[in-house]
Amino acid sequence: MNDTAQRVYDHFQNTFATEPHLYFSPGRVNLIGEHTDYNDGFVLPAAIDKGIYLAILPTAGEPGRWISLDFNEEVTPDLTRIAPLPQEWANYVLGVIDQFQKGGHTIAPFHCVIGGNLPVGAGLSSSAALESVVAYALTDLNELDYDRPALALLAQRSENQFIGVQCGIMDMFASLMGRENQVIRLDCRSLDYQYFPLHTEGLRIVLFDTGVKHSLAGTEYNLRRQECEAGVAHLQQYDPSIKSLRDVSLSLLEAHRGELDPVVYKRCKYVVEEIARTLAATDDLQRGDLASFGTRMFETHAGLQYDYEVSCPELDLLVELVKQDAAVIGARMMGGGFGGCTINLVREEAVEALFARLATVYEEKMGRKLAMYNVTTADGSNLQEVSAPSVK
Repeated sequence: MNDTAQRVYDHFQNTFATEPHLYFSPGRVNLIGEHTDYNDGFVLPAAIDKGIYLAILPTAGEPGRWISLDFNEEVTPDLTRIAPLPQEWANYVLGVIDQFQKGGHTIAPFHCVIGGNLPVGAGLSSSAALESVVAYALTDLNELDYDRPALALLAQRSENQFIGVQCGIMDMFASLMGRENQVIRLDCRSLDYQYFPLHTEGLRIVLFDTGVKHSLAGTEYNLRRQECEAGVAHLQQYDPSIKSLRDVSLSLLEAHRGELDPVVYKRCKYVVEEIARTLAATDDLQRGDLASFGTRMFETHAGLQYDYEVSCPELDLLVELVKQDAAVIGARMMGGGFGGCTINLVREEAVEALFARLATVYEEKMGRKLAMYNVTTADGSNLQEVSAPSVK
């Protein structure tokens, strides 16, 4: 066990004087396919080796005690009357239980200790990892009949309905369904999925964290959705079969460019190109052509910067600084935008020197310290014990 897993396991054992089951669900990165999910497009996430650990054991009938090591808080919830608590982390657990109960299942009280090693605010989906590990563990312990895709849908409903965040399914799907050395091409319309190889021998997946999150993120996200919907509404008069930008060809968009608001046109152009780019990127992976894949990452960033306009000076600087570096195969901003991390494919031997160079320039120009995280691909939710999990 790594240090985080050991810390969670030991805390449970010391607190409750018994041995727990220990489960893990990973965070995720999305290599390409940004802002395509709510346009019925494709995404290309991978589970990573950092995530959330859950030590858990059903109680002997008494109310369960839930402990968060990262927030240094403890709650004793009443599972017969589920309602939001002031401790926000506990609501992600309650929301999952709420969905199981709505499905007609009784979840017995349990003690648990929760801890993770995902950097806070880096956009690696710690909330989805928490929901996923709880859903997976409770399915296993209560012998419920859910497979992994069904658990991803349950976790998404939990966040939509109990937490009140209208997120897509990508984060939970990647956390539950990830495979080491592979990415998942997820069709956000049908939820069909396919694995593609990500052979990174000699390379590292490196995240550079800007340390900023601009306040525009929430309002601009909603505005982008509205702009995409406006483009779809206009183009439907020429092709009623269009349901989303997934159904729009670049030729159709260009044919009616003059009829669209210039901003709406730019938003639609980015999404249509990004959906095509994501499909082409999986062809690159099939051929083992990471150079071409990396070029597409740079193209995605340019689209997010100039057409979708969800980047920020900090992200743009980090991508610009690596664009001409032969050690960097590809780079782009990752996530919703206006802060967070860039994701980079970097030659292994050059990582430390690259970070030193970027950190110096970044602090000089932005007045902030730069953080770096190395991640590797990993398997999805699992039981960290010798016995095999029962979830399909």
